[in-house]
Amino acid sequence: MNAATATILLSCPDTPGLVAKLANFIHSNGGNIIHADHHTDLSAGLFLSRIEWQLEGFNLPREIVAPAFAAIADPLNAYWELHFSDRVPRLSLWVTKQDHCLLDLLWRTRSGELNAEVPLIVSNHRDLEPIAAQYGIDFHHFPITADTKPEREAEELALLDRYDIDLAVLAKYMQVLSSDFVEKFPKILNIHHSFLPAFAGAKPYHRAYARGVKIVGATSHYVTADLDEGPIVEQDVVRVSHRDEVADLIRKGKDLERIVLARAVRAHLEHRVLVYGKRTVVFG
Repeated sequence: MNAATATILLSCPDTPGLVAKLANFIHSNGGNIIHADHHTDLSAGLFLSRIEWQLEGFNLPREIVAPAFAAIADPLNAYWELHFSDRVPRLSLWVTKQDHCLLDLLWRTRSGELNAEVPLIVSNHRDLEPIAAQYGIDFHHFPITADTKPEREAEELALLDRYDIDLAVLAKYMQVLSSDFVEKFPKILNIHHSFLPAFAGAKPYHRAYARGVKIVGATSHYVTADLDEGPIVEQDVVRVSHRDEVADLIRKGKDLERIVLARAVRAHLEHRVLVYGKRTVVFG
């Protein structure tokens, strides 16, 4: 296992000397920076940064790092997050009936490609319960109608709290979460079977086929109260031709969905995604 590191994600109004202030905080406390990436959005006047350093030899105990850094960040009017690499995030995978994204993420976590635990699978149908049993993961079924949705979502939120979930991944979960749910649990990643903002909503492959597109895509984004309009984390496309039918677009799209969602989940788990407004910076 790699030695433990700490990572700070930060955004603040752009002023001279910000990189030096961040580096000096780590250097003055005996830390060794192993990754640093910075970006300035000139139109927004924002400085955005990801900086990672080794904890071995760092003089500050972990419980002191946050308050010590706050003394630097607060005068900058900064938004920031602190993460430690040896804390393994806990994921909840949400599904309906399609299994391709679910199986892909389970394989990647079990193989160690994704540094995460998956203690919980949530679904509005029972079709994929055997997969949860195969992997020894708790499966919770919440059938949802318009009348029962508020009650079911309250139960789902309680379940996320009980399992201490860090990130919910909608791995082809074909239900729209309410704005109240998203407000109470905002760490949600979705996979949409379209290259957003094109063909948002239902049946994008059918609409893309009808439009005669030459590429189809997939988009992974954070969930917000506005349907399919959350900050985008990852996208990709594949070419299609006039010979392709709707079934071909769906087949090619499913391949993309697996890859795009896995990339987005990995970027989130590695603390490489910084959201600002409706946009993201995804650091390399």
